[in-house]
Formats: sequence, structure tokens, C-alpha cells
Amino acid sequence: MTVRTDNARVGAGVQEHARSKVYVELTKPRITAMVLLTVAVGFVVGSVGPMSPVVLVNLLIGAGLSCSGAGALNQYLERQVDGYMDRTRFRPLPAHQVSPSAALLLGLALSIGGVAYLAATVNAITAALDGLTLTSYLFVYTPMKRLSPLSTLIGAVPGALPPLMGWAAARGDLGAGAFCLFAILFLWQIPHFLAIGEMYKSDYSKGGFPMLSVIDLGGGASGRQAVVYASVLIPASLLSSMLGLTGSTYFWWAVVLGAGYAGASLATVVAPNLKTYRRLLLVSVTYLPALLAAMVIDRLGS
Repeated sequence: MTVRTDNARVGAGVQEHARSKVYVELTKPRITAMVLLTVAVGFVVGSVGPMSPVVLVNLLIGAGLSCSGAGALNQYLERQVDGYMDRTRFRPLPAHQVSPSAALLLGLALSIGGVAYLAATVNAITAALDGLTLTSYLFVYTPMKRLSPLSTLIGAVPGALPPLMGWAAARGDLGAGAFCLFAILFLWQIPHFLAIGEMYKSDYSKGGFPMLSVIDLGGGASGRQAVVYASVLIPASLLSSMLGLTGSTYFWWAVVLGAGYAGASLATVVAPNLKTYRRLLLVSVTYLPALLAAMVIDRLGS
């Protein structure tokens, strides 16, 4: 009897652990972690004088709740389309690991809770920016993905708003430096998502997403656009030094990293194939944390 009881407890524990993993996956934790990084950078760069660790912690809690909720709601809205694509058909909803109603309730609770938490513990501007990020991501970008390749540009807006939340939490307003951070995040995203679009264009075609890689029958448009945005990103990334937010160390790191990103983008024009687009994706996910780290180190050392 004791052995059976122990086995039942172990089995129940395993099931509970598996269910917890499903709900965590529903919140897109890797994307949430990247968003929180940009929020924290906005807070550090925007701070004047000693930084408040209490405000920073509250900021990260609220932003983390909302971003996690947005991930769950996005998967709820795209649950049918996710089932058509190889890279998304094993997500919790198309794999029937969780019910749509549970995902919806979780997403609403986290999203609304995050905005309310920021309003109560940080300030109204930060909470408003959080609400704007959620609504533009879920109700503008998500449906637009099925309608136009311009969705990549539209989706870059909510993706670039989180550092403004950090800045607003630190200063209580928005200034030129905040929009400099916005520009960096906005421009960085375009080559990044163009590379993903090329790597998974057969999947996007199955899902009915009119990505540039899907509708560009002649080929090469993704690479050319990547070069344009990566090139414009270089002067945009230097604005923080021109505004006095960062110094010469960050300036030269931004030049080197920007040249590498532009070079990887140019390689997709010279040789538009899976290898060069995969390399561009790798460079993109290296570029952003490296640039933000250089910005924070330079800022804290000034």
C-alpha cells in the first residue's frame, strides 16, 4: 500500500511538473527575457543620479507579467495557424496540451495584471506604454501578419517600445534619448526578421503569411532591405553618444558591431541562400545584447 501511494505521489508530481512546463512555454520565456533586457537597459540609460533598485524590480515584474501574457494571447490568437507550420505545430495549443480557454484566461490575467502593477508601483506613463505595446502587438501586428508583408515594419513598433518603458520608469517622462533607444530596437528587428522569413519561408507559405520571402518571386528583396536597415542602424546607434548618454567606448563598439551587422546583411545580397541568412540571424542575436551591454557598461562607468 505504501509503495503504491508513493508511486501515485511521484506520478502526480511528474504530471504537475509537465503541466507547469506547458504553461511556461505558453508565455514565450525566451522572448520575455529579451524584452526585459531592453527594459532594464532603458532604465539604466535613462537614470539620472542613483538608480532605485525598488523601482527597477517593480518595473521588471510588471513588464515580465505583461510580456508573458502577450505571449500566451498571441498563441491563443494564432493557435490554428500554428498547427499548419512545422516549427510551431508542437506549441501547447496546436499540440492540445492546454485548452484555448485556459490560455486565454492566463494571457488576460498576466497582461492586465502587468499593466495594473506598473500603474500602482512605477508610474502612469510606464503603464500606458505597456498597454500600448500590448494592444499594438496583439490587435494590430498579429492580424496584419495575415494581410501584408508590411507587418514586419508594424511589428517592429511594439518590439521597440520596451526600452521607452524603462526610460519612463527612471525619469517619469520621455526624451530624445528614449527615442534613440526606440530607433535602435526598431531598425535592428528588420534584418533579424527578414532572415527568419527567408529561413522558414515554406512554413510561412503553409500558414498563409504573406512574408516578403513568400511573395518575392524574383528573390533578393529581403537581402536588399536588410542592408538598408542595417546601414541606417549604424548612425542611429551612435546618436546616444552624440546626445551625451554614452561615451567613446560605446561609440566605437557601436561602429564595429554595426559594420558586422551590415556586412552580414550584404552577404545575403551577394549570395542569397540559407547559409547566409542563417549567418545573418546569428549575427543579429549577437549584435543586440553586445550593443546593449556596451551601452550599459559605458553608461555606468561615466
